[in-house]
Amino acid sequence: MPYVNIKVTREGGPDGTGPSTEEKARLIGGVTSLLQEVLGKSPATTFVVIDEVALADWGIGGLPVEQYRAQT
Repeated sequence: MPYVNIKVTREGGPDGTGPSTEEKARLIGGVTSLLQEVLGKSPATTFVVIDEVALADWGIGGLPVEQYRAQT
């Protein structure tokens, strides 16, 4: 019974509000198909959860992501 947790920032997608409902459906379907193809897992028992994280709550390399991006 696979459980996959996808975390994304809300900045992506249309209007900077995160992934659209259609994009989320594609992610769920794609991950489910991949687990079935590679590991033989049943789609009926595969769980995919998408968490949207505010940009201010995301960090890389010890910095908030906006500060990290400003350095590159």
